Amino acid sequence: MVDIYILDLLVIGLLLLIVTLASGWISRLPLSFAMIYLMVGIFLGPYGLGLIQLRREELFNTELLERLTEFVVIVSVFSCGLKIVTLLKWKFWNITARLIGLLMPISIFSLAAVGKLWLGMNWGEAILLGAILAPTDPVLASEVQLTDINDDDELRFGLTSEGGLNDALAFPFVYFGIYALKDSNWHHWFGQWVVVDVIWAIASGIVVGLIVPLVIVWIDKKIQKSRPVNDVMEDFVAISTILVTYSLTEVVNGYGFLAVFVAGLAVQRSYTNPQKPLAQLEFIERLEKLLEVGLILLLGTILLWEPMFNYAPQSFLVISLLFLVIRPVGVWVSTIGKRPLNSHRRTFNPETRLLFGWFGIRGIGSLYYLAYSLSNGLKGEAAEQIAWITYTTIVISVIVHGISATPLMNWYERNIANGTKSKSHISATIDEFE
Repeated sequence: MVDIYILDLLVIGLLLLIVTLASGWISRLPLSFAMIYLMVGIFLGPYGLGLIQLRREELFNTELLERLTEFVVIVSVFSCGLKIVTLLKWKFWNITARLIGLLMPISIFSLAAVGKLWLGMNWGEAILLGAILAPTDPVLASEVQLTDINDDDELRFGLTSEGGLNDALAFPFVYFGIYALKDSNWHHWFGQWVVVDVIWAIASGIVVGLIVPLVIVWIDKKIQKSRPVNDVMEDFVAISTILVTYSLTEVVNGYGFLAVFVAGLAVQRSYTNPQKPLAQLEFIERLEKLLEVGLILLLGTILLWEPMFNYAPQSFLVISLLFLVIRPVGVWVSTIGKRPLNSHRRTFNPETRLLFGWFGIRGIGSLYYLAYSLSNGLKGEAAEQIAWITYTTIVISVIVHGISATPLMNWYERNIANGTKSKSHISATIDEFE
């Protein structure tokens, strides 16, 4: 009898071959690659061929899931940083500051209110629900992010920078929820949370994220002058930068996700040869896609209809409010008074604001925060409740955002983006820099 593991490898190999060869057709269809991976994962799981069978207790043995999702997220946020070539000027990053500084807290506390008022959670559990589901995903959102380093579209830039940063800056709220779970008296730990988990962790993440890649790039340049690195091995400089930056930041209790995103920005601006970061970006994007296949397949195999059905009313309440009310209204509030960069308009085009509101894709980042929370105090009925709400939200997001991304972005490019571009401020800045 053929080993199930071998059959799994066969199915995954065939999947990669088919998706790769058919990618030219798939990219034109109203569906995402993540949808295909998810469906195949379900097909491999207990409701399909049954090649992968996970016992219920294994679903909450989260160390493997936490480590896998952690690695995928740090690769993805580094990729987001590498895609961004804008200088650190307020007019460019104004939209990012609004999406992170206003929209994310609005989303977290709105979801927390839903959990507290309608789902029977205490405040610690409710805030964890908000922190897990509020961040948009840098892994699954590639269809709506910057397409290359010369892409100067503000919608894509905003979604890319938001995806890169909010998976890092949701962490203080995750810690807040975990502390509240363990001790409902906030006065006992609130001061420490502000100093250590907000101020220190963010500051150290930024500092380490700047210093480490600059040192690595400096060493790389020195070595290349005397003895160039093997071309095949050179791409691994990017992986080294990710791992060294992340690990050193975590050693000093900083936010590694934030540091790695900053490292991507620093690497992009540090090489005088623009082909170097471009080559790193191409390698990292391929790695990111491969990791996405594995994790979305895994998500498909762990879905169980019975608990999903049991929590379906709560899940669809959260999903409906998050996708149709909380994020769209939050985006509208956050962009009040925002002037677009590449248009004569005094305010954002209403359709652009609606697209910002719609493309709040949930995915691997939420899986990571769920696994982290389960490993650090989230237990019992609340753990199952939040877990199955999260799984269902990700599945629905993969489907509805996957179906809508291509047609909506095509419509946006035809009717809004191309109609407002002349010579963008971002491109002009790049030209001046080069």
